Order: sequence, then structure tokens, then C-alpha cells
Amino acid sequence: MPAIRASIETVIALFAREGYGRAEPAILQPADVFLDLSGEDIRRRIFMTQDAEGRDWCLRPEYTIPVALDHIASGSTEPAAYAYAGPVFRMRSGEPGEFSQAGLESFGRTDFAAADAEIMALTIEAAAALGLARPKIVMGDVALLNALLDGLAVPQGARRRFMRAAVQGKGADAVAALDAPQPEGDAAHAGLLKALEGQDPKAAKAFVEDVLSIAGISTVGGRTAGDIAERFLARAAERENPVNADVKALLGQVLAISGDPDTASASLRALAERASLDLGRELDAFDERTGFLAVRGVDVTQIAFAAGFARNLDYYTGFIFELHDAARADGKPVAGGGRYDHVLGRLGAASAIPAVGASLWLDRLAGDKS
Repeated sequence: MPAIRASIETVIALFAREGYGRAEPAILQPADVFLDLSGEDIRRRIFMTQDAEGRDWCLRPEYTIPVALDHIASGSTEPAAYAYAGPVFRMRSGEPGEFSQAGLESFGRTDFAAADAEIMALTIEAAAALGLARPKIVMGDVALLNALLDGLAVPQGARRRFMRAAVQGKGADAVAALDAPQPEGDAAHAGLLKALEGQDPKAAKAFVEDVLSIAGISTVGGRTAGDIAERFLARAAERENPVNADVKALLGQVLAISGDPDTASASLRALAERASLDLGRELDAFDERTGFLAVRGVDVTQIAFAAGFARNLDYYTGFIFELHDAARADGKPVAGGGRYDHVLGRLGAASAIPAVGASLWLDRLAGDKS
């Protein structure tokens, strides 16, 4: 479509002026990396095929992972900035399976707050260049949530349920999810769980792995025996130390915090002080990012921070954001991104590589608003 081609040229030129070189990863990608990072649920949303050796491949469902794989393959150890634009392929309800996406990725920068602000500001600028001058901007912070859950010593099983509820947009139900039973239920494994209670974690894990080995179980649903053992240990710990009412009340108060970044930061600091929680490092980084956004010309009073806002929390490690077009009746974002410092390591990078990026859905920016 001429409108999409013009959008691609506009976005690539804008990002190039900021030093982001164009990346053009292959359309055909190994499917396993997307399944590993995004879970089996993505299998029903990607277009897959197999090669002669039976290996699974897929049409590129997004750009971030392919760009990251190409960066790792290059062997570069220097900070790098990439821009991209072109077709991606994903099954979407009520929308075409092939659509155009543009975006930018920054790898290796250690000035985290400045890099975060640059990515978000350039995404806002690109949306404006494509006709969306006043987007609704929503922001969250996974690092803050993780630090809070660490400080409150929330058990891993309850923590996973809490985060899963948040990423599914069920922020109001996330506190209730702390008490939800594990999907597989405890009854069938009550004896094993009882045996694990109070045991040394290392010895208990070895015990579970031995039990699975005797049963001839090495993997289940893609999880190794070690992974399964960790789940059993987490469930045993929950039985011993359920989340108490004070922790639930505090998490409910945190999830209720919203407003512009400065207002939200003040509320979070006050709550942390009352609860004797050390969130200083995360909130200092939060405020530093807000300052860099203001310096880059972003009206931070128009950013709607919500402590319960989440995207894919297994993927993101820090700040996250989305841009929305108020004229769109479906409420779907037109752009989104955030920090994902663990991804390149999981993809095979020799060492940890800080990463932050964002994508724009060009069809939503140029298409029908209904």
C-alpha cells in the first residue's frame, strides 16, 4: 500500500537521523527461539513450517528477536542501534495476518535512563510524523514490581500468579491470584510436597530430580527435571509460608497507584517508607528517566503511569510503555516497547547485553480507526 510505503520511508529516515542503522533480518526464522521466549501459547499465533530435517521454522512474527539474533551473530561487542520496517506475520483476531511493523532497538548502552528516554521519545516522534500528534501514553515499570515482590519475600508460585494476572490485564485480580491454587493442584502430590517442607533446597531439588529420574521423566511440556523440581520446591515453600494479609494489602495499595510519573513516584516513595521497603535504587532510576524524557521534549504530565500496567513480564525487565490512539474503537496499542535486558543472554550472547526498544504497528497508524 502506498500509505504504508510512505510510512516506512518516514520512520526509517527519522531513525537514521538519530544514528539507528537499518536492520533487515530474514523473513524465515527458527521457531524454537520464539517458543522458548514467549511460551507455547505463541505457537497458535505464528505461521509455521518444517524443513527437510524436521526443524520448525516460522514467518517472522516480530522484529526484536531476529534483530537480536543477527546482532549476536555479528560478534559485535560495541553498543549498537538498529531501526527496521517491513512485513511481519502473526494471526490476529479481526486483523490481517500479514502487517507492517517499524521500530528501533538499542543494545549495549549502560546509561539506562537516557537510553530508555531516547527510545520512548523517538517512538512518540515517529507516531507524530505518521499523524498521531497526541497519543495516549501508558507506562509501567517491571523493575519496580520485581523489587517490591523481592522486598516482601513473596513465594515464587504466588509471584508467578500475581505477574500472570498483571500481564493479562487483570491488575484488579492480581492480589486475589496470590491465593489461587496451582493449575495442576496439590492433592495428587501432597505426599511429595509434605516431604519437601523444611528441607535444604539443594538436597530437596536433588531428591525431586531423583524421583523423576526413577519414573523415567526427563522433560514435561518443555520443562526439564530441574525445572519441575524448582516448581515443586516453590509449591512446598508456599504451603509453609502463605502470603499474609498485610502483604496482600500493601500490594493492593501499590496496584492502585497511578498518575503522571512525578506524582506516581512520590506516592511510591511514601508507601515504601511507611512499609520500610527499600525501593530507592529503582525509584531513583525512575525519576532519572522522567528527567531525560522532559529534556527530550516529552510532556511528562501527559504520561499515565500505572503500577499495575504490564506487557509480557517474562520478556521485559524494566520500564514498559504503549501509545494508544483515542480514535481507535478497539483500544489496541499503535506502538509499544520497553527494556528487556535478559533476552540477548537467553538467545546465546556470550555475556549480558542491556537492551531496550519499541515497535510501531504501521497498519494501525495508517489504517481504519473503527
